Amino acid sequence: MAERLYLYDTTLRDGQQTQGVQFSVAEKQALTVMLDRLGIDYIEGGWPGANPTDSAYFEAVGETRATMAAFGMTKRSGRSAQNDDVLAAVLNAGTSAVCLVGKSHDYHVEAALGISREENVENIRASVAHCVAEGREALFDAEHFFDGYYSDPGYALECLRAAHEAGARWVVLCDTNGGTLPAEIGRIVSEVIAAGIPGDRLGIHCHDDAGMAVAGSLAAVEAGARQIQGTLNGLGERCGNANLISLIPTLLLKEPYASRFDTGVTVEGMKALTRISRQLDDILNRVPRNNAPYVGASAFAHKAGLHASAILKDPSTYEHVDPSTVGNARVIPMSNQAGQSNLRQRLSEMGIGVEKADPRLSRILEEIKDREDRGYSYDTAQASFELVARRELGLLPQFFEVKRYRVTVERRKNKYNRMVSLSEAVVVVKIGEEKRLSVSESMDETGSDRGPVNALARALAKDLGPYQDAIDDMHLVDFKVRITQGGTEAVTRVIIDSEDGEGRRWSTVGVSANIVDASFEALIDAVTWKLMRDGQGA
Repeated sequence: MAERLYLYDTTLRDGQQTQGVQFSVAEKQALTVMLDRLGIDYIEGGWPGANPTDSAYFEAVGETRATMAAFGMTKRSGRSAQNDDVLAAVLNAGTSAVCLVGKSHDYHVEAALGISREENVENIRASVAHCVAEGREALFDAEHFFDGYYSDPGYALECLRAAHEAGARWVVLCDTNGGTLPAEIGRIVSEVIAAGIPGDRLGIHCHDDAGMAVAGSLAAVEAGARQIQGTLNGLGERCGNANLISLIPTLLLKEPYASRFDTGVTVEGMKALTRISRQLDDILNRVPRNNAPYVGASAFAHKAGLHASAILKDPSTYEHVDPSTVGNARVIPMSNQAGQSNLRQRLSEMGIGVEKADPRLSRILEEIKDREDRGYSYDTAQASFELVARRELGLLPQFFEVKRYRVTVERRKNKYNRMVSLSEAVVVVKIGEEKRLSVSESMDETGSDRGPVNALARALAKDLGPYQDAIDDMHLVDFKVRITQGGTEAVTRVIIDSEDGEGRRWSTVGVSANIVDASFEALIDAVTWKLMRDGQGA
């Protein structure tokens, strides 16, 4: 029978300690729903009393399948657990589980807390016992445990025993500085279990300062720990925490974990991982990391013609798992390194079957390579490639024609006598026999100018007549500019990433000596791809 392995998410607490990250209550609630549906066992909502957002979140959070946990610290010296207001705030959050962090490194006890070792042990024992007496499931996060174990293993173990004997359901070993190597984590976890702390009561909490948080967490599991703490996308202090987005598919798909352990996440539920990872990036207004394991846009991208040829015969030749298991997709990028194997595979993914001897294949390749010689890049702009291919094959409807456009940027003083910018765009399109003119400014709700490209995007999407409903849920999520030649012959390449309400994300490219022209070309491709994919004009 498979052993139960528990997943503990601390995105809402430790993840919020990422530089530049501050979740709103609504964002925390949205993430809670995603985590709960995924099947995470524990969701740590934050530190009640530490800030208004965390306190408001615990008041607002509804029922969850997952066990909700509030985070805090062990009681302070000089007062009882019953009379410590910080500990009381954690209990008052009303969660069924409480996670308390406490010192387990002798140096931190004496230098940071300025108390005796014995007093620290008593603080741990009394705090955990009080939470248990209040009917809560108690967890003890042993901060700096591995560093403490190196310094004085006897004392570090004494701190763990105090929590365990006081009734803690989980004693969590924290690699707080993130520098302990996986082999050492495995060895020390084994020694902790041999010293009397059962593995089914042990958790692991790794930071990624050496780039090994996932590996360290797996080493702890192999040694006997049965709870893993981590965050979505590896958010967290400094270099982040163990990435649950990478850990979950490894546990469910890789041996010896897949056949040995059960988690709250199912194989079917795991298909949401790519969407969840990208939704978190969207909440944070971050660009998803293309090379992220399992869920990145490039995780299953096969650029070389040799690779694509092998993938057509057997995907396992260059893929360690099926991309669909994590909700991702295989990509055969088109570039100047591409051959007919790449092209035919890409056309097949587009739902287009072309015979191997079809002369149009060569024409498409020649067009792509000619365009890349002029500065285009279809390696990352797959939507624009699809439009080029469909146009060459005669399979692209004429949705609209841009007759002209104009964009202006004005600098002027506002009512506060401060110089501000205002961008305005005019776009004229022809749909059938009818011309439509749209004007738009790029001013946002705060009164700030979002620039000429934003103004163009708004104007283009303002009135497309019969196609308007299809693009109303479309928005730009990233904008990248690169100068491909220097000097007076400079050519600008613009890559635009777009997304719609269904979570689809696509990239388009434009090239020109003029950055506005390049941007507008990419914008037109983005809208055209959306209309084509939605079956407009079919």
